[in-house]
Amino acid sequence: MVWGNRPAIAALLVLACLTSSAGARDLRLADAYPPGSPTVEAAEYMNALVRERTQGRHNIEIRPADRDSDNFTIASVRNGTIDMARVNLAGLNSRAPTTIVPTLPYVFRSTAQMRRILDGPIGEEILASLSSAGLVGLCFQDMGVHAFYSTTRVIRRADDMRGLMVRVQPAAASVTVVRALGATPVPMPFDRIQTALQTNAIDAVDDNWIVWEQLPPPDRAIIGAAAKESVARMHANFDAAELDARRKAEEAAVEVIEDVDRKSFADVLVPLYPALLGDPKLLDMVKRIRADDEVAHKP
Repeated sequence: MVWGNRPAIAALLVLACLTSSAGARDLRLADAYPPGSPTVEAAEYMNALVRERTQGRHNIEIRPADRDSDNFTIASVRNGTIDMARVNLAGLNSRAPTTIVPTLPYVFRSTAQMRRILDGPIGEEILASLSSAGLVGLCFQDMGVHAFYSTTRVIRRADDMRGLMVRVQPAAASVTVVRALGATPVPMPFDRIQTALQTNAIDAVDDNWIVWEQLPPPDRAIIGAAAKESVARMHANFDAAELDARRKAEEAAVEVIEDVDRKSFADVLVPLYPALLGDPKLLDMVKRIRADDEVAHKP
């Protein structure tokens, strides 16, 4: 198996905009990852902050999400079956087009830049746009470097993708990107990837939070702040887990490709921005991201 790097991806913590009486309650939060994973640990930290700052009036109960469908999880948040969820941005693209922007290939130059942008004014703009979908965006939780990994060939250049059957997230933008590289996109839930690789159904993989109005404003502020404060904890845990996963992969004789020709991918994929976004306002958001002076922010 080989692994080739490309830019980072992001997930989102969303909460529902439903109306009912205020009061103490257990807030149900869904996450597709198992206990002990960086995102679940961040949710547990967020719960500790919420319990402390509300004197125990609110508690966050973490539940497993449907790994087959972010769409099902998002619908469950919107209809009140659950209150919060961590979902991939791809599942929100059709409801809130601004969420397409962070998923564009090569829109960010590094993980550090992506985190700074999404934790800043542009990120707040994207979170605010979710209100049109009946959701409250609380924070971004990035999921590390996005990459292609394959069991059949080394991927160094865009041309190496031609003819491959590539698993993608079930989102139009992901399908368009893989197709532009000359590969065949195969939309597939995360938990079916391993079997699909073992049976040669696919050759490669592109991979790596709703109750609000019912809460009094002080509690909204507490939950919002706790969500944002959990992000740094999640980043630290995820970065450590990613390094450990790489070490284990290398010990298992996985070939990690470092000399990737990123320009060959960018030359094919960046010109797709107008077609993927359409709205001039979203294209302007991309320009603002790409105009960010990363050097000026280095310590």
